Amino acid sequence: MLTLLALAPEQAHSSQALAESIDTNPVVVRRLLMTLHAAKLVASAKGLSGGSKLVRSTRQITLGDIYRALEPGEIFHAALPKAAGKKPLADAMQSVFRKARRALEKELDSVTLHQFAKKVGKKSAKVQKKRAEPELPPKAVKT
Repeated sequence: MLTLLALAPEQAHSSQALAESIDTNPVVVRRLLMTLHAAKLVASAKGLSGGSKLVRSTRQITLGDIYRALEPGEIFHAALPKAAGKKPLADAMQSVFRKARRALEKELDSVTLHQFAKKVGKKSAKVQKKRAEPELPPKAVKT
């Protein structure tokens, strides 16, 4: 959804158009947009000429910003033992989970929405080009 906003940043995109782009219901999109608005990533206007746009440049938004806006809680949820003798196990697991989360966020922080949208745009162009090419008939097999 944000990739679509990034590929056409001057255009206000309706929740209906965004929903169609990701094959979901506009209500789901509006909920996501409210969360992204609270994170100061998008701005939305109501009405016929309304829609949503990115608030900042795609070069200033990282995938980490988006991730943290949409997934503010822990990424790993485990039923950790509560018994007194099991605390070392729980502490060790939490330590591993914290390191994994930091590694994920570091990677996501290294990619801007601009870079990601550019990559998606190139891949989409390749798919469109491939669809536009005429399909060659299968070669005859000698028997």
